[in-house]
Amino acid sequence: MRAPSVAVVGAGWAGLAAAVRATEAGSRVTLFETAARPGGRARAVESDGHVLDNGQHILIGAYVRTLALMRCVGAEPGRLLARLPLTLRYPDGRGLVMAPGAPLVAFVRAVATCRGWGWRDRAALLAAASRWAIRGFHCDPSLTVGDLCRDLPPAVRELLIDPLCVAALNTPAAEASAAVLLRVLHDALFAGHGSADLLLPRRPLSELLPSPALHWLRAAGAELRMGTRVAALRSTETGWAIEHEAFDAVVLACPPSEAARLTRAHAPAWSARAAALHYEPIVTVYLQHGSARLPAPMTALPAGAAAPAQFAFDQGALGGTPGLFSFVISGAADWVERGLAASADAVLAQAQPLLPGARLVRTLAEKRATFRCTPALDRPPAAVAGGLVAAGDYVEGPYPATLEGAVRAGEAAARAVTVAARTAPRGARR
Repeated sequence: MRAPSVAVVGAGWAGLAAAVRATEAGSRVTLFETAARPGGRARAVESDGHVLDNGQHILIGAYVRTLALMRCVGAEPGRLLARLPLTLRYPDGRGLVMAPGAPLVAFVRAVATCRGWGWRDRAALLAAASRWAIRGFHCDPSLTVGDLCRDLPPAVRELLIDPLCVAALNTPAAEASAAVLLRVLHDALFAGHGSADLLLPRRPLSELLPSPALHWLRAAGAELRMGTRVAALRSTETGWAIEHEAFDAVVLACPPSEAARLTRAHAPAWSARAAALHYEPIVTVYLQHGSARLPAPMTALPAGAAAPAQFAFDQGALGGTPGLFSFVISGAADWVERGLAASADAVLAQAQPLLPGARLVRTLAEKRATFRCTPALDRPPAAVAGGLVAAGDYVEGPYPATLEGAVRAGEAAARAVTVAARTAPRGARR
């Protein structure tokens, strides 16, 4: 029996997941990628002798599919990721620190001992979390995180809810989906030992998955077409064609705007849904200081009108370049409008108490870093047409735009096209 032929369009984390799993299932995979290097929105770039990530990505212990895929392609998480208890610690010592162990028990203890909160603050959060748990971490899909947490004390919202929301959903709490945040909290607290742990990259993002996956695919016989943009898809009697090359099935793992372009003639309703998504940028400002250290490898920052960054990362403490620090502005639409120079100046001023005299290395902006994760968002489904499946963190699903969401979507797409390619009778796909 002839092995099914599958084209994967896009070599971001979703596309790499789809390509690896489809290859494992016995398909002949051809991977198309417009850029010269893999990784999509989670990749490394070279700048003035530094290898910098285009944004500071955080994984957590509950990212089981991402960790499994890394192991599959020979990227050992224990070597590449620093595992730390979930910590939201501010420079002045305030904040929440979860000890190792069962996540739910550790969360209760962390709230009970959180510095910067009074007993009323702690009791209010534990009561709210109990209500969320009783309801199965479900809520009215029309609620924002601001709605869900309106009755919580200001200190709880400012020290925990707001930074957690913007870190997980890249959308301000006043506009972010409460249902999606509750799903993230559920998986972090109930997915087993270590599920809430922070997994912070010790090495550039390209070494976590993109480069190892590309090497794995090449060794497994997949055909890699880097630097190749797919101009159009053509439907055939038995599948799909890219240029003059026929495939039994296609996975669209490119950005939603590209997927919308490629599907406009074949699935106009799906295309319109993908094209209607709105986005939030992330700005990362890299600073250098010869001798300073942050209080923790990941330090939460008080953010405000003139202090844009919500988190700072000490790359030296994570095993990277000593004296290199990344300051992250999530939900950064307003700062992108002001310009990268203004963003860098504001972060330099914000960083002075921690890194006096720090110098700017580079400012990177990912203008379409994630979709805006708002209530009742109309995300397109994975299924586009017969033998044509979309994969990406934006397709229908319970998660925000995360690496885990991308990997899960890629693996699901691989399963779908493998089944479709093996079971559809010749000449009956359309």
